[in-house]
Amino acid sequence: MTQVLFGERIGKQGRIRVGCATIICDEDQRVLLTRRADNGQWCLPGGALEAGESVAEACVREAWEETGLRVRVKRLVGVYSDPNQLVVYPDDNKIFIVALTFEAEVVGGELGLSDETTEVGFFTLKEMESLSMLGNHKARAEDALLQRPQAFIK
Repeated sequence: MTQVLFGERIGKQGRIRVGCATIICDEDQRVLLTRRADNGQWCLPGGALEAGESVAEACVREAWEETGLRVRVKRLVGVYSDPNQLVVYPDDNKIFIVALTFEAEVVGGELGLSDETTEVGFFTLKEMESLSMLGNHKARAEDALLQRPQAFIK
């Protein structure tokens, strides 16, 4: 099971990986979350940037793979890099994630599941409080809903 460990500068134990996550809201400003198949936690659609891929392309690909939705990236919400967090995968691969989070709009597709997700749904920030969420994904959703013109650097 994928785990997120916390500790003073624990991120130094991992390899750096750039990740891209997408904030997709419905008309009621609820945020789309997926439930991960590997650990059961809720998170924003997203994943690792692949070599030769732009960050916008990574967001579009990950949203499609995990939700069945086609999206268009609109703006950078923030850059997140917590040195006190380390992601440990089942194969003992230790990763320090630098996450770029973008707001996107749906341009096509149909909401559904994938081999990486067991549930999908739109949630308010209040509803997220009762969910087991991955890392700082709730904080990123909060940042996005503030609609600040400049990106957060955290």
